[in-house]
Amino acid sequence: MFTRRFTAVAAGVVLGAVALAGQAFAHVEVSAKPAQALAQNAVVSFSAEAENGSAGISSVRVVLPQGIAPADVTLVAAPSGWKLTPTADGYTVAGTTLKVKTDAAYKIKVKQLPNAKTIAFKTLVTYSNGDVDRWIELPSASDPNPEHPAPVLKLAAAAPGASPTEASLVTPAPSDSVSPSTGTPEAATATASSAAAPASAPTGVGGWIVLTVLAGVALALGVTLARRKAARRAG
Repeated sequence: MFTRRFTAVAAGVVLGAVALAGQAFAHVEVSAKPAQALAQNAVVSFSAEAENGSAGISSVRVVLPQGIAPADVTLVAAPSGWKLTPTADGYTVAGTTLKVKTDAAYKIKVKQLPNAKTIAFKTLVTYSNGDVDRWIELPSASDPNPEHPAPVLKLAAAAPGASPTEASLVTPAPSDSVSPSTGTPEAATATASSAAAPASAPTGVGGWIVLTVLAGVALALGVTLARRKAARRAG
């Protein structure tokens, strides 16, 4: 009983710490209304951070997750003059280059969100000088906080009686996806992977000490990263 309860508590603390650190790492933020599986006509908001000190953002390209077809995405709001163009595996939002250090914020409407707990939107942010920020890496058990994380949207459970439409079962074509190191199109999907739960956990007083130390380290990491992010934006 103690081991089971300790494991549950440990998992909760560690996952919470990981989430905090992940937010500090996030360079493209995503949210939705409603953020619920199988929700129809959901408005999904993105904010791509401008990290280039000498050039402005000229376009944002997104690889859609499984369950969202490019044809079922429409643009709701974007910087003045920007338009959405569907691609084989997602879409591109582009227009007049934004001012240096101006984030690219925009909103899309999705006909129906997938029946999933989390969905990832691999994102490429292109600047006027040709530089590209590739936020396309997905968290895994071995690397819960990748260096270039894709924005991940958490979804609440589907409403009772909700069912997927035919369009929500479509998987975007993978031929136009991108690799982590280059802009070269390669076969890849945008499905999010979840970290595996720990198989066992230490017990006793020593176990609680270890848990406390781990939580403290993760919290400190999250705070440090958040401060660095704020400093970059202020600079």
